[in-house]
Amino acid sequence: MNVEILVLRSTLIFCQRLSFFGFGQGVEVEIVLDGCDTRKALEVKLEDGRKEFHLLYLDGETVSGKVNVILKKPGVKVEHFGIKIEFIGQIDLFYDRGTRYDFTSLVRELARPGELVQTTGYSFEFNQVEKPYESYIGSNVRLRYFLRLTMVRRITDLVKEQDIAVQTLSHYPDQTTSFKMEVGIEDCLHIEFEYNKSRYDLKDVIVGKIYFLLVRIKIQHMEVQIIKREITGSGTNMFSENETIAKYEIMDGAPVRGENIPIRLFLNGYDLTPTMRDVNKKFSVRYYLNLVLIDEEDRRYFKQQEITLFRKADKCFRRSDRSGLDGGSNCSTPSIEPSTNQNIPNDNLNSDVDN
Repeated sequence: MNVEILVLRSTLIFCQRLSFFGFGQGVEVEIVLDGCDTRKALEVKLEDGRKEFHLLYLDGETVSGKVNVILKKPGVKVEHFGIKIEFIGQIDLFYDRGTRYDFTSLVRELARPGELVQTTGYSFEFNQVEKPYESYIGSNVRLRYFLRLTMVRRITDLVKEQDIAVQTLSHYPDQTTSFKMEVGIEDCLHIEFEYNKSRYDLKDVIVGKIYFLLVRIKIQHMEVQIIKREITGSGTNMFSENETIAKYEIMDGAPVRGENIPIRLFLNGYDLTPTMRDVNKKFSVRYYLNLVLIDEEDRRYFKQQEITLFRKADKCFRRSDRSGLDGGSNCSTPSIEPSTNQNIPNDNLNSDVDN
């Protein structure tokens, strides 16, 4: 999800312009969230390319406000069979448009059946509501939180929705040990990629070094990539989407034995989300460091290592087991092979990310 924190002035515009919903010629409904003039907002890019502004909440924060039912023609009666507002957390799988999965659903009854003869306001509150997952919009899935306002009518209910944004925070102890990823083809190539840790917050820096221990093939180009893998569904309905988020060119030219190259890859400038594992048993979002080498015959060699990304909290707190955030690194070390089908000596290695 492409997001940008807005300044206070923009947030005020958000409150003024996006709180009104039309319910036909006779009735309008205004939803005003408490603190909308001071709370941070996110600019959210939707799956169809449109952008919306959503107020930002954290897990456990109260969502409250006021619903104003505005009669355009005072004195004209408007009959209804009840007014309610719901707080919903929902997962929408794009390949299965007809099915949406609600993992959170709370209801507040605002008014019993009756008639409205004047503009009326109703306060609502969802106290310390649990928001276990981060809002997310990906290639094949959307996780959203929204308020759904319903006025029950005789023929057709009047329904409008307003989204909010949710971010989840995590805290990990500092890591003091480094990690190594080895790339090797027997008697031809031996490279070590050493990096400082396996867990990074979204504003962190990946610091490492590439060591060339044995080089008997002519390498022309080498880079480190950050790969985002989105996995949705299960079984025969499982879909996996890989996206290259970042590229860092290590070298352009032939290395020599004993050479080492430092790496500093700043994460702050990229569109990243926290690692999300088996969210409500519907989808996962995982990230990998992918080391790519290209030889003089344009054959590509690659190897990946999983890393964990998280949104950093200022202090340690207890996280829900259902947060969907990875509690540690479950790193795998797949091997390396050329991405072409050509015969390469000692080709007994494998990888499943090729970009």
